[in-house]
Amino acid sequence: MSDEPLAELVSRHLRPVPDFPKPGILFQDITPLLQNPAALARVIDHWHSDLHGQADLVAAVEARGFILGAPLAHRLGVGFVPLRKAGRLPRKTISQQYRLEYGSETVEVHADAIPKAARVVLVDDLLATGGTLEAALQLVARAGGRPVAVRLLVELAGLGGRRRLQQQQPQTDIEALCLVEAETTA
Repeated sequence: MSDEPLAELVSRHLRPVPDFPKPGILFQDITPLLQNPAALARVIDHWHSDLHGQADLVAAVEARGFILGAPLAHRLGVGFVPLRKAGRLPRKTISQQYRLEYGSETVEVHADAIPKAARVVLVDDLLATGGTLEAALQLVARAGGRPVAVRLLVELAGLGGRRRLQQQQPQTDIEALCLVEAETTA
């Protein structure tokens, strides 16, 4: 497995699920990757070698982002900041509302979670239209952090997510390990 290109490794460990979370959506399930310790370690190792010394914190959006962001933070030797859905954090928060392809949400962070000017890497499993990650980048900046990188397993091609993020944060390095053509089940 060590000689296999990382994009192929990630692609091979994706499981497309039709009509989830609603009809017409082809969901990219990362569970097979998470169940393979060698594949997951290779992803975290790659991100670590790429980002070592460049981050003060790793932040991730609930829930799949947590699964990837926490081990990366541990490996980098930096703290982890959970960006949660509204109403799930017990202390004072900062909130950012956003629209998804199939609804709207709010993401929050504890008001004291990100020190001023901290270099923050944002981690998530997938980039589609970019609404969730755009809100997360805005939230990190509003909390005082400086987004320096976005790391993703998968980017759905043709949905404009990367362009949306680059317009908001042109100085932020964005990397997706695997590019998948956006498909619908309709």
